[in-house]
Amino acid sequence: MSELKLLKYGSSGPYVQMLQLALYRSGYYHELPDGIFGVETQDAVINFQKAFSLIADGIVGEKTWNALMPWLLGYSKHVIRKGDTIYRLSRNYATTVRAIEAANPGIDPFALNIGSTVTIPLAFPVVSENINMSPAYLDICIDGLTARYPFISRRTIGNSVMKTPIEVLVAGNGDNNVFYNASHHANEWITSTLLMKFLENYAMAKAFSGTIFGQSAQTLFELTTLHIAPMINPDGVALVTGELTDGEFYNNAVRISKDYPQVEFPLGWKANIHGIDPNLQYPAGWSSAKEIKFAQGYVSPAPRDYVGAAPLEIPESRAVYNYTISNDFSLTLSYHTQGRVIYWRYLHYLPDNSYEIAQQFSAVSGYDAEITPSESGYAGYKDWFISAYDRPGYTVEAGEGVSPLPFEEFAEIYKENEGILTLGLSLTA
Repeated sequence: MSELKLLKYGSSGPYVQMLQLALYRSGYYHELPDGIFGVETQDAVINFQKAFSLIADGIVGEKTWNALMPWLLGYSKHVIRKGDTIYRLSRNYATTVRAIEAANPGIDPFALNIGSTVTIPLAFPVVSENINMSPAYLDICIDGLTARYPFISRRTIGNSVMKTPIEVLVAGNGDNNVFYNASHHANEWITSTLLMKFLENYAMAKAFSGTIFGQSAQTLFELTTLHIAPMINPDGVALVTGELTDGEFYNNAVRISKDYPQVEFPLGWKANIHGIDPNLQYPAGWSSAKEIKFAQGYVSPAPRDYVGAAPLEIPESRAVYNYTISNDFSLTLSYHTQGRVIYWRYLHYLPDNSYEIAQQFSAVSGYDAEITPSESGYAGYKDWFISAYDRPGYTVEAGEGVSPLPFEEFAEIYKENEGILTLGLSLTA
């Protein structure tokens, strides 16, 4: 798990948001996270430290983070003692017997082994809709979901420029493989929250024999194996969300940004940390993309729209390319913002059922199904997948407004896209 920063009065940013979220869930903070460590946050930290027999200095270091961690991860670890039963544990931790059983497959409720450790899910969702999905928080969410739902596995498919792991989460037993990805573009990190929230809701429905968007989660799980890469560009996201605020890579991004003053820094940043756009790096009309973007003035490393010196130059796009080659995906969804539109075609390629599927996605989301505009129609992941495999691939531009889209839009974005994400598991099975 990522190392969490020492925080104190006056700190700000995504780590403070995570702190406030944990304090809110544990009952010591009563406002939504704002990322500013002020008097109310300090008082909440001191009260929490007193309750957990820590030095009550209002400074959040390793010991305080460790004590807070269950309220970020969404689970606790419990060592079985004499007299413990699953029912008593569920009452003590304010959770349910079914949640404990789901997190501990194969557990025998009538023969708990004294001294063994069990995972206890807590009574709130893991994935928050109210804080930035920074790389550090994504790592926490992945840990939380894979602990609560052990049928989800995690795979590292590569590393970013800054050596941050690029993760894929896998759920399902079916021969039909589909691939969803998000945050090729740094300031579109809300799409990472979208995919993680969908995965959590899907996993919960599967674990408890429920439905998602009217479909049996267990049936979908048996038909299809879902691969989710929630954050392709973690370094760029770290810059936009405020997780990265100093050091060599940050300073280089500042220098790059000065060459393109028309792009707001850091909120307008879409590229990887070296100033190359990950979604203009795939071998599908890359030369055409270069011609278009150079004509627009993006001729050197930039906050957005610079294609680089060659396709697959950067490790982020190369990791996705290699993972795709090593799997047999029948359908892919690439999530971006914004515009409430589904792009479904690349050049003359027309994979079987691709238009019909786009129309079904449109019907359940209210998004228009359109052909990609020519100025954005080359070198993207969707373009390469369609051209390389002649199978349905889609870019979904979620939400509407200026990226990064605000938290306030998330509930509506999720509502609009749950149908697309669910149907994607069944339409090609």
